[in-house]
Amino acid sequence: MIDTTPPSIDPGIDQPGISVAAARAARRLRYAHDWTAEIDGIVEMLGRALGAHRSILFRLREEPGQGLTQSIASYWVDESVAGVGPPTVIVQAVVQSDPLLEQIAEEGRQGKMFAGLTRDIDGFLRSDFEKQKIKSFASVAVFAHGHSWGSLAVNDCVEERRWTDEEKAALEIVALAIGDAIERSQSEQHAGEIIRSAMLQASLDAIIVIDETGKIIEFNPAAETIFGYPRSFIIGKDVLDTIIPHFYRNGYASGGEYMLGRGAPMVGRRLETVSQNAAGEVFPIELTAFEIKAADRRLFLASIRDLREKRRAEDEINRQREKLHQNEKMAAMGSLLAGVSHELNNPLAVVVAQSTLLHEFAADPQTKVRAEKVRAAAERCGRIVKSFLGMVRLHPTEQVTTDLNQVVRSALEVTAYGARSAGIGIDTDLVEGGLPVLADPDHLTQVAANFLVNSQHALAAVPKDRRIRVRTVRNGDSVGFSVEDNGPGIAPEIRHRIFESYFTTKPVGVGTGIGLSISRQIIERHRGRIWFEEAAPQGARFVVELPAAKKAGIGTEEERDTSAGLRRALIVDDEPDVAASLADILELMGIKSTVMTQWTSAAEALEQARPDIVFSDLRMPGTGGVALYRELLDRRADFARRFVLVTGDMIGARAEVDALAAHLRPLILEKPFSTLDVRGVLAAVADQIALTR
Repeated sequence: MIDTTPPSIDPGIDQPGISVAAARAARRLRYAHDWTAEIDGIVEMLGRALGAHRSILFRLREEPGQGLTQSIASYWVDESVAGVGPPTVIVQAVVQSDPLLEQIAEEGRQGKMFAGLTRDIDGFLRSDFEKQKIKSFASVAVFAHGHSWGSLAVNDCVEERRWTDEEKAALEIVALAIGDAIERSQSEQHAGEIIRSAMLQASLDAIIVIDETGKIIEFNPAAETIFGYPRSFIIGKDVLDTIIPHFYRNGYASGGEYMLGRGAPMVGRRLETVSQNAAGEVFPIELTAFEIKAADRRLFLASIRDLREKRRAEDEINRQREKLHQNEKMAAMGSLLAGVSHELNNPLAVVVAQSTLLHEFAADPQTKVRAEKVRAAAERCGRIVKSFLGMVRLHPTEQVTTDLNQVVRSALEVTAYGARSAGIGIDTDLVEGGLPVLADPDHLTQVAANFLVNSQHALAAVPKDRRIRVRTVRNGDSVGFSVEDNGPGIAPEIRHRIFESYFTTKPVGVGTGIGLSISRQIIERHRGRIWFEEAAPQGARFVVELPAAKKAGIGTEEERDTSAGLRRALIVDDEPDVAASLADILELMGIKSTVMTQWTSAAEALEQARPDIVFSDLRMPGTGGVALYRELLDRRADFARRFVLVTGDMIGARAEVDALAAHLRPLILEKPFSTLDVRGVLAAVADQIALTR
């Protein structure tokens, strides 16, 4: 039989050990700062005092997916008894399937003790106890806060025994002391309140709670920061009149109506919308709203994240992505332009050279005039190609004495077609003579061409009388140029940004926003100034000012024997027409040439041509110009001053030449070349040879 009667202490039985143990356990629990730190020792002391072989403090806990579970808070096992292990965790499903367990649970809630012998019970418990060698058992419920918290149990695993009243009383005293300790400690509910309050205060997102009328009843510190309202001011205010944007308020008398009407679809969803702060600023937010039932009240909790920083970051990412896209477009355009220009250079070199020779040797004046027109047109094509290449070169600025008038003319040639096709007239006012500056002519041409293109775009909206005026000026120790148009001009509010990278007022696909930024960088590298002026009566004027250089040598060609000491040349080029044209020009200057369209060896070339100077194409099948140059240097070191690379790929040529030691870098003749270009290279070679003598 199972004994479930309340215990009564028999005064005739003297068991001081049990009484002392119960009193000591109660005292330790009464004065413990943290009862959980004492419970293991108390459970062991109780088991030993009762002569048991296992003692357990069970706890009832709600486990996810398992319901109410009898878990283990603490236990002790007499290790001298073999086969005694930890107690079994019993889940609610097992209790509901076993009538005895349901009976025990109900009697436990009534405060009845469960004690007896294993052989007297059946079901799940008998099977479990037999596995654990339990002969007899006793357990009593532990109550805290008026509810069954768990149970305290002892087991005898050696012999069957009837628990005495003293033993049962000791078990109950300890169970009552445990319940009192639990109640005296911070309750789980209180701890939960502390945690929730800490989470509310520490949250980086705004947490706002409103009641069903729309009144704000909670407003955390993050909400104060995001919305700019002090908590003391906004508590009790209607959400409709504070953080709901004004354009959403129409048709609603209160925040409660808003939530039940427009706001109802927000509940239980994460969405992006807008809100309004104390300053009246409407800004983007991420909103997550929940409905809470508290007794008979209906509350709404909103978690709000300020999206302004996120949007700014996204905008910056998009700007950087657009910059990268524009850079890729510019790089692709530059690569295409360089490739096309390189392919044009070989036929242009032939046209320039042959038209020059035709003009030189033509017998009748009419032929000479026609040849001169062909030569002039071909040289113009060559200058346009060189200007295009100059705009996409990546090499550092090389400053040489340059005529600013010629820079402007080159820019006009590059942009002339666009102006003509758009019906734009161009007026030029160039200072007579040369305007010498120490500069990279290609880069200055890029600046002037950018001004001209911008003016053409600005004039697109002008219905008639479209004019561009280009001027060069000399002002004491400085020179400069300006490009002015009679377009709509630049709005005052954006003038301070026109030189920023990637800032543009042009439609998408028309402008990149980098032209003026690059122009400013180029002029500043030349120690100059660049600025914008408002033109009268309307329009825009961009001005460049640069330090003037000495005038000597600008626009003149010294008539001297530049080929002094140079009588024989070796020309190596896989394009026979280009090689023949160069040979014809050299012959005009008294230099006989040997042409090789395919390289064999340095020994054979030197033996066959016995050259004073060598011209070699940079790109050829098999051996390239730089490899050929190195091979010649191994034979004759003096060719370091007598070697000229001929190329239409200045970008590649610069990279390969710059890889050589400074004293071994050869001269470069760029295609298409004119008579003056060849004469200039010969003069440079002659000067290098003279310096070594």
